[in-house]
Amino acid sequence: MEPSPGPREESAIDSGSSPHRRPVRVEVHGLSKSFGAVRAVDDLSFTVEPGSITGFLGPNGAGKTTTLRMALGLEQPDAGTATFDGTPYPDLPSPVRTVGAVLETAFHPARSGRNHLRVYCRAAGLPVSRADEVLSQVGLADAGRRRAGGYSLGMRQRLALATALLGDPAVLVLDEPANGLDPEGIHWLRGFLRQLAHTEGRTVLVSSHLLAEMEQTADRVVIVGAGRLVREGSITELRSGAQGSGAVLVRSPEAGRLTEVLGAAGFTVAPSEDGRVTVTGTTPDAVGAQAFRAGVELHELRAETSGLEELYFRLTAGQEQYAAAEGSRR
Repeated sequence: MEPSPGPREESAIDSGSSPHRRPVRVEVHGLSKSFGAVRAVDDLSFTVEPGSITGFLGPNGAGKTTTLRMALGLEQPDAGTATFDGTPYPDLPSPVRTVGAVLETAFHPARSGRNHLRVYCRAAGLPVSRADEVLSQVGLADAGRRRAGGYSLGMRQRLALATALLGDPAVLVLDEPANGLDPEGIHWLRGFLRQLAHTEGRTVLVSSHLLAEMEQTADRVVIVGAGRLVREGSITELRSGAQGSGAVLVRSPEAGRLTEVLGAAGFTVAPSEDGRVTVTGTTPDAVGAQAFRAGVELHELRAETSGLEELYFRLTAGQEQYAAAEGSRR
């Protein structure tokens, strides 16, 4: 039998939305944690801005989950702080209204998704009507009365997200929320997170291994390796830092002559066997101008950019917990 609402619970929250929600900034400063001889997190600092989606990336064993657990008061740090507008999670006056988190998906298999949420509402002093509201938000309205034990992995992920949204929080901390979702579900999640961050002004921190998806979803990324910060910033900023002053890819039927012309002009040139030439430290305009003056025919001329996956592996090389043998990675 599902619990029924009571007067106290109905007055605990006015509605399912908060048009005047205060933006909350998350700051991690000098966070460190050891488990015996293993340094899981080592003097880690970064920020998560309101109104944006921040991807939290790193190899297995990089300290991501430990960092999230410390931020949520589930692990005691050896040093450092994690705060929400300057306040540690345990000291927040209303944690459920400030932070919603998904670190794992665990449900009683015999309890319906709706009943699962209603139990959480009663425990948090929220109106049980929120259960139906968040079920609708995550697309589970028609499945709410079904037993959670019969849910697919993707449906369980949606139910976990619904649980995090019960208090209409200003901050969402999500650990691998796309795990188990099909392509349609991933597309839905991307749009949903953008709505929460860009339209509603929430602060969204997402840990994920889906690099291509993070490249399409995140406004900023925080990359960690071996418990330390590797790089923090937008994709554009990361590309700039990884490539220095720029790189240009050129393809020409006269690759040999083009290489001579550009080398004589002082450019750093790296030709390849397929007729392509990579020129570093310059721009397409400068390379095109040199080729035009020399009368060299060009078939392709563009700035070379790196995707998030390429940048990620370049920045985290050698920091995997279990590195694959050379040549065995796919």
